[in-house]
Amino acid sequence: MKDPVRALPALSPRLVDVIVAVALFACAFPGSMITFPGSDLGVSWWPGALLAGVSCVIVTGRRRRPRTTVALTLLGAFVMSVLGYLPTVLLLGPLMVALYSLALVTDRRTANSFAVAAVAVLVGTSLVAGPAQEPLILKLLGPAAWLLLPTSLGTVARLRSAYLVAERARAEHAERTREEEALRRVTEERLRIARDLHDVVAHHLVLANLQATLVTRQLATDPDRAADTATELAGSTSSALRELKSTVGLLRHAGSTDPSPEPTPGLARLPELAASFRPAGLTVTVRGEGEPRPLPAGADLTAYRIVQEALTNVTKHAATDTAEVRLTHLADRLVVTVTDDGTPTRDPGSPDPPTRAPDSPDPPDRSPGSGGPTPGSGYGLVGMRERARSAGGLLRVGPRPGGGFEVVAELPFDPGKNQLA
Repeated sequence: MKDPVRALPALSPRLVDVIVAVALFACAFPGSMITFPGSDLGVSWWPGALLAGVSCVIVTGRRRRPRTTVALTLLGAFVMSVLGYLPTVLLLGPLMVALYSLALVTDRRTANSFAVAAVAVLVGTSLVAGPAQEPLILKLLGPAAWLLLPTSLGTVARLRSAYLVAERARAEHAERTREEEALRRVTEERLRIARDLHDVVAHHLVLANLQATLVTRQLATDPDRAADTATELAGSTSSALRELKSTVGLLRHAGSTDPSPEPTPGLARLPELAASFRPAGLTVTVRGEGEPRPLPAGADLTAYRIVQEALTNVTKHAATDTAEVRLTHLADRLVVTVTDDGTPTRDPGSPDPPTRAPDSPDPPDRSPGSGGPTPGSGYGLVGMRERARSAGGLLRVGPRPGGGFEVVAELPFDPGKNQLA
């Protein structure tokens, strides 16, 4: 069953103003005949009723011109007081509604100024032209109380409306902020997943590609060595599958019933990582300096991935068979340095580079002025920088003064207290 109140059509503001004016006149008409007890009305009732009716008609314009409405209704109340009518709440009704409407749409200072002026005018008129038998306290407090009350109510209603609008705006802002924060987290998670997959896939596929190239070259000349290389290729692909499964496993729901993925790699697996490059013809030396300290899990993985990507870039882009990884433990941070002494064959970090085998012909000329890309750009280097920044550190890459290329990552032991500039 429908609610009969909800079923009623909404009233237009103009119709509401007409209804208010009629209700005010219904109250003001008998107010024009009220006298102080024990005294007679010294003037006919109809001038008061006429002035009250005019004031009620003026009230219909309170939405468009609230200040003018207050001034005109105050003028009507003033004339009625001068003629000798008793300024009761019935006769002051139009002025009270006008003051309420003014306080509802203007600031507090404006509303209070009009209210005080109206009180001063009517109190002064009552003192001069009011009935002599009326007590002084009624002449002073009556008009003041009846005119200040609607002003206060209008101010309270305006402040409450402003509060509700502000609350609604805050709620909408909070909702937008939540949506933006969720979108930002999703974007960051997508970038993290992309970096992890890039590191895992690029590293192992480069090694597998080099080993497959070697097998092809060795089949005709050295079948035994080709068989050994094929065995190493199988080990590389198996390791790639295991690490890829471990990385993808981190993306599953916590409630998954599948076996737990392999432990997250860290600096403890650097010897294993260095050995994985040996079949590709790259000898990696790992050495440490200073007193070793444990890194947070996230920074440990970051350091491992940076070393992995840097060595993969050496394998793809540098004409050298040696590289060095140096771990320098300082008081507040770990400095990871990956260096090689080879000549760059292509932009280190470009997305689709050519690969080389240890016994492949010399790489094409990529020296300055030959039209090759400039070192220092590419997705690999961008990913390393983002990883270092996510751990509170920084990354520097560039050619070495004596030849070769260098990647330096500085990772704080406590990212919350040692944020690097």
